[in-house]
Amino acid sequence: MEELNSVITQILQVSPIMKIIRVKPLGWEFPEFKGGQFVALALPGSAERCAEATEEFETPTEPDKLIKRAYSIASSSTAQFVEFYITLVHSGSLTPRIFNLQIGDKIWMGKKGVGMFTIDEVDAEKNVVLIATGTGVAPYMSMLRSDALKRHGRIMIVHGAANSWDLGYSSELLLLESMFDKFTYYPTITEPAKEPAGWNGDVRFIQDIWVDGLAEKKWGFKPTPENTEIFLCGNPRMINSMVELLHGDGFVEHNRKQVGQVHVEEF
Repeated sequence: MEELNSVITQILQVSPIMKIIRVKPLGWEFPEFKGGQFVALALPGSAERCAEATEEFETPTEPDKLIKRAYSIASSSTAQFVEFYITLVHSGSLTPRIFNLQIGDKIWMGKKGVGMFTIDEVDAEKNVVLIATGTGVAPYMSMLRSDALKRHGRIMIVHGAANSWDLGYSSELLLLESMFDKFTYYPTITEPAKEPAGWNGDVRFIQDIWVDGLAEKKWGFKPTPENTEIFLCGNPRMINSMVELLHGDGFVEHNRKQVGQVHVEEF
């Protein structure tokens, strides 16, 4: 079995099924990466699953073999640790094992950040809209904590979740909004009836908020393919709907074959 090369240094329970964890390499350095990249985490099949887990969708046949999955990095590109925002998949292979870990427990982590879902090649004069559901906000936190706020263009985060307690990083994002004129944070939830203290924010789906002209209302001008690039991360349904809407406005999806203004990271 590959050696578990890192250790859990901090665990923050965000909600019953969401955790922010910090991982530190043991005896090696995690190299500087670009905000928005991801890295693999892994545990062996023999690792215990948390009490909340349901029956495993697929039982590992080799207990020593590492179960690897990729997770977006939420920490800044120069931090001494690597931070992740993770949702428990009750019947999953890896997250129930990660959720069973305590501070000081070991985990395997890939040796470097990878992926093309980065903001560094977007012209610094352009505006950027970062749209996420659930833990899809993680790569945007890394961008903001690294150097995204040094950009000249405006930045907006639209974050959708079922409930307010699923809006991880909301206090940090509200603080950034109060500190930077060009930064806007816009949360929305879809299950307001469950809020114990009520909710006076938006309760619409992100697609409906976008069609209603959120960016234009906040900025005073319409986002176009010439002045704005858009990042989408999270629920595939939200992503597909947004890509379709953006196509209608002339935005093109960015990939290896074509340069576009819509950047997509699906879970």
